[in-house]
Amino acid sequence: MAATSNEARAASNAAAAGLFRLDGQVALVTGAGRGIGAEIALQLARAGAELVLVSRTESELQQVAKQIEAEGGRARVAVCDVTDSAGVRALIAELPQLDIVVNNAGNNIPEPFVEVSEAHLDALIDLNTRAVFVVAQAAVRRMLTPPRPGTSGGCVINISSQMGHIGSPNRTVYCMTKHAVEGLTKAMAVELAPNGIRVNSIGPTFVDTPLVRRIVDTPEKSRFVLSNIPLGRLASVTEIAAAAVYLASPAAAMVTGTCLRVDGGWTAQ
Repeated sequence: MAATSNEARAASNAAAAGLFRLDGQVALVTGAGRGIGAEIALQLARAGAELVLVSRTESELQQVAKQIEAEGGRARVAVCDVTDSAGVRALIAELPQLDIVVNNAGNNIPEPFVEVSEAHLDALIDLNTRAVFVVAQAAVRRMLTPPRPGTSGGCVINISSQMGHIGSPNRTVYCMTKHAVEGLTKAMAVELAPNGIRVNSIGPTFVDTPLVRRIVDTPEKSRFVLSNIPLGRLASVTEIAAAAVYLASPAAAMVTGTCLRVDGGWTAQ
């Protein structure tokens, strides 16, 4: 009886672990050469997905691809600026298979509202909002081709921000672009649900990356950030990547149109 019980428990554990597997699926990640994007790519590969790595810098992408391949995964490098709409559309249309897209490329230029230049305004809108729309649209068009047996309709994950739900000083443009991403995510989810395509976002707090370290570069800025995170620390890239694996996996089969906030409690206040 004990052996039977142990076997049943092992089978149950294996089934639960299988809910987070992505074997046989192809995932495209933008901004995959460093930081959050690179870690998401690595974790999706560890869950069994084949990766298409997209960014502007080939050398960074090659390093991520080598790490994935060294661990027994599969990855291909696709050098592309996501603000090049024609290039992005051509790249995605030519993929023989696409099941998951992670819209990760983005940037922030903190500055007072009255000092925002039109150049910075245009650059952040182009990258954080317009490019997210174009990548998502191209990916969904590819996903809507005749489905393959045994696969779901597809999954879109937009990397948003806690700033897509609140306001914050010196981040008016960034907040605006991320609020737009949240609206896009909800509207896509409702429209595409009949096609079996799930659309969600991830809303990180400040994540310990070189980009954030350049932004939070004084004791005053650091105190501001940490004082607003109830858990008292920055997030790690692995914590954001884990959220992406969950949302991409069968474990989240009933999750669409929502934002998974990995923010240490910032927006709960």
